[in-house]
This record gives sequence, C-alpha cells and structure tokens, in this order.
Amino acid sequence: MQVRDAQVLRLIERLGEHYKNNISNRFIRPALLQLPFEKQSWTLLEVLTEKSEQYRYEGFILDELYRQVAAAARFVALTRRELVPTLRNRLGGSSSGPERVLKDMAVNNFSSNLQLFADLVNELYVSLTELDKAEAKGRRPLYLQMPELSDIGRMLVGN
Repeated sequence: MQVRDAQVLRLIERLGEHYKNNISNRFIRPALLQLPFEKQSWTLLEVLTEKSEQYRYEGFILDELYRQVAAAARFVALTRRELVPTLRNRLGGSSSGPERVLKDMAVNNFSSNLQLFADLVNELYVSLTELDKAEAKGRRPLYLQMPELSDIGRMLVGN
C-alpha cells in the first residue's frame, strides 16, 4: 500500500526536523554514534528522518514505513537505556564560551527532546495503523502481521 496521506507526510517532516535539530545535532551526534545500534536500523532511521523528500510525490510504502518506525522505537529505547544516564560524561567538557552554553543546552534538554521524538514516532505509528485498518477491508491489517511491531508501545513509552 502506498501512503500519501497529508497528515502522515507532515508528521514525518516534523519528526525529521526534530531529530536533526534536537537529537542528532552536532553536540549529541558523537555520543549517538557510540551506541550499539545495528547498521540496518541506522539506515532505516536515516531514511525516516532525513530522506522523506524522496517519497513526497511517490508516497511511502506502508511496510517500509512500519520498519522505519520500529527502528525509531528501538533507537528510543536503546538511547534511553544506554545514553541518557551517561550523556554528559560521554561528551566531556572541552568546549568554552558560547559553544559550551549551546552544548550544555543540548545535553540538558536531550531527555525531553528524546521524549518528544518518541511521542512523534508514536503519533506516526497510530496514524499508520488507522490507515492500515481502513484499507484492510475485512482482511488482517499489515501491522498485525509484522512481529517487529509488537513492542512498539513499550519501547516508546519507556519503563
């Protein structure tokens, strides 16, 4: 199924902007790259957050979007567990002046920015499942057939 829903496209744009500006910015990215996150998941996350323009006119393929959402949820869960508690230590304190202020802001707001990212991913997932149910017409929706989607809620909400 091709997804061309305007609400979904706007959500993907918001998600990508938020990721680029608040999660994977120049201050935090070095610590993100140290995470034990498999290459395939990085690729899926990158396509979702950075390459959505390619799909704007063609539309997204639903099962690929679901895989990207699942990768984003794994990223959120892993980042909460592995990076949030040690972020400040991992980045060190070598900068000074205005750079240090910006870096401190990025570090201090990272946890809430990660939560906002998780909320956007969840909102996207809910929108996709609603489209999926509407399109299923008596068949079993695709999201119920994909085992990698079974823990999405738990990964995004956190424990």
